[in-house]
Amino acid sequence: MSVTYQPKKKKRRTTHGFLKRMSTKAGKRTIGRRRAKGRAKLAA
Repeated sequence: MSVTYQPKKKKRRTTHGFLKRMSTKAGKRTIGRRRAKGRAKLAA
């Protein structure tokens, strides 16, 4: 079996980062839910 996860910092930020989340309606909801829950880290 091959190793499939090849992490890249840029890819992670552009896909799961705070700015990406805030750029969409659904992303804003996600951030809101995490805020309501009291998460220390809201996004990657």
